[in-house]
Amino acid sequence: MSFPLSKLCFALTAAQLLVVPAFADIDEVETVVVTASRMEKPLSQIPNTITVIDQQQLAQQLAVQQDISTVLGNLVPSFSPSRQKMTSAGESLRGRKPLYLIDGIPQSNPLRSGGRDGHTIDPFILERVEVLHGANAIHGLGAAGGIINLITKKPGDGLEQKIRFDTSFQTDELSESAFGINYALANRFENSDVLAAVTYRTTGMAYDANGNLIGVDNTQGDTMDATSFDGFIKAGYDWDRQRVEVMFNRYQVEGKNDWISVAGDVDADISSSAQKGSPDGEAAQNKVTTMSVSYSHQDFFSQQLSVQLFRQDFAGTYGAEATPLRTFQDPAYGPDLIDQSQNNSEKTGVKITLVNKDLLGLPVDLIYGLDLLQDETWQALIQTGRAWVPPTKYRNFAPYAQIEYAGDTALSVTAGIRYEKSKLQVDDFTTLASYGNQFVEGGDPEFSKTLFNLGGTYKLTQAWRVFANYSEAFSMPDVGRVLRGINVPDQSVATFLDLKPILTENNELGLEYAGDVLRAQLAYYTSDSDFGQRLQRNDDGVYSVKREKTEVDGIEFSLNWLATDSDTFGIRLASSDGRYDSDQDGSVDSDLGGSNIAPNRINVSWDRAWTDTISTRLQVNHLQDRDQKDASDNIVNQFDGYTTADFSANIEAFDGVITLGIQNLTDTDYYTYYSQSNPNDKRNFKGMGRSFSASFLLSF
Repeated sequence: MSFPLSKLCFALTAAQLLVVPAFADIDEVETVVVTASRMEKPLSQIPNTITVIDQQQLAQQLAVQQDISTVLGNLVPSFSPSRQKMTSAGESLRGRKPLYLIDGIPQSNPLRSGGRDGHTIDPFILERVEVLHGANAIHGLGAAGGIINLITKKPGDGLEQKIRFDTSFQTDELSESAFGINYALANRFENSDVLAAVTYRTTGMAYDANGNLIGVDNTQGDTMDATSFDGFIKAGYDWDRQRVEVMFNRYQVEGKNDWISVAGDVDADISSSAQKGSPDGEAAQNKVTTMSVSYSHQDFFSQQLSVQLFRQDFAGTYGAEATPLRTFQDPAYGPDLIDQSQNNSEKTGVKITLVNKDLLGLPVDLIYGLDLLQDETWQALIQTGRAWVPPTKYRNFAPYAQIEYAGDTALSVTAGIRYEKSKLQVDDFTTLASYGNQFVEGGDPEFSKTLFNLGGTYKLTQAWRVFANYSEAFSMPDVGRVLRGINVPDQSVATFLDLKPILTENNELGLEYAGDVLRAQLAYYTSDSDFGQRLQRNDDGVYSVKREKTEVDGIEFSLNWLATDSDTFGIRLASSDGRYDSDQDGSVDSDLGGSNIAPNRINVSWDRAWTDTISTRLQVNHLQDRDQKDASDNIVNQFDGYTTADFSANIEAFDGVITLGIQNLTDTDYYTYYSQSNPNDKRNFKGMGRSFSASFLLSF
């Protein structure tokens, strides 16, 4: 892919910002991450761009908005702007779908990607978030855009309880305020420890900057007019350098069904709205159960061993459309049929990891193991009992090995190999009447691929380092969308080309500075798939999968400056381009749209500690305009960028912490990025106007 002049200028400007005095490093404990290599490893030895969102940063962001997608967008600008809804469909990282994990347990549902990945746990339960940017096969199961690992809290050294009350509101209508209560109990006694938490939150409707109701998405799901509950427990026992740990999490978010969506008019600049009423059918909701049993041994035949058995049951219900959806019509059920769908996924797996440190007495670590996964997915129409996506069983067997050299020299090198062997099992099925009641012969297609990764870091000085990597990711396309949309006769699952897996190749080159008052990183990446996937909305509003060659490239830049003992300034930038092959001639020729790629973005922040007990954060988020062009260089869609600002303050008082927040401080009036990128009268949503929040956290 060509390197655009605008990106070159961007890179040169960012590189100039990196040319700073080589301040002496301060003595500190370096940040350690586990996501990149499945073992604890310092950031300075990892040849990838990684963002670690610690507990303090999480608290700052959650003071403004209780939404993981918003947190990611504010701190990882290459992540798509949040839709501010229950659905996260169209949200991407580096132009591709990321893999969500909870403590390493997969939460994403790539076989039928319903866009609910970001709503499987309450953020109160999280200790930190590790984001690995770019394609990677270390955890398997489709990390084409990267990995977002949501890591849960751990017990401290003794008995500790936390209770948190929070509320958020807009002055337009105080009766639509949101309220939440969260409680956690942790204790450690002798060789055992336990942490349990429960959360409950109820939300009302939201208003835009003009004081108008924001449209509710009854079908795809909405976090407005909804309630959520989470019950979590984690317990462990240690003995003889061994540990066993069990974890259980039950999360549910459900709409109240008190409001009905009112369509807007894109051409007339009328936003979608809502009116009081009771929609047909069940409310949109997520029900997610995640559980695991983990065992570790720090001296297993002179190696470190970890084994994790996990299970995730996911059910995502989509509300019924207010008017009959053409896709669901069937003469056998009469005219004007109202129905609704539910995605279901049941994942069971095992992750085995062994670490042999100082292999053969050399400064070399060998990390190897085996991943096993079974994922059974289907999509049902729950009002009539029909199958929209037939039961689809996916089995995956993946041994892997990775060598990591990190001696006393300035150079560290990582090289890995992973063999993916997968089998897809689908019985004979018949598509819906709207697709022609096409009979599709089932089958058991098998796929295999050997994946490679190679990376290295080099310390130029004590403060400067460069890193580079090449990595590959293996993932299945959205099998459910592909199968349910078959509308021609005589098709067979065993030979259907659109079920072919996606191989994503990621190249990255980075430069990093880490001094005592300033830290900065600049990275350029490319992400290519010869047979990728692209979402395209059909006339009926239902998305289909297009299998096409796709190419993405971009630049990411971050800088944090400790200007004084009290003031820290930050800037994070992301610029990307994505194109696809619209005419299947082997060459990309058209721009990717907003369902597939994030806009260019600049995030700026100022943190200040006014006293030992009072601190604040001001952040500004600017999304740049973007024109989407087709193969003939015609503009097919235009995105008008916008700028929003948020403010938060922490005040230690009354033996606890009071947190205050203001979202959209300047009350900016804007249509969301997704709404502008996918013009649709029913979902012509504006962003939330100025809103206020307050919470009180008491630890005892």
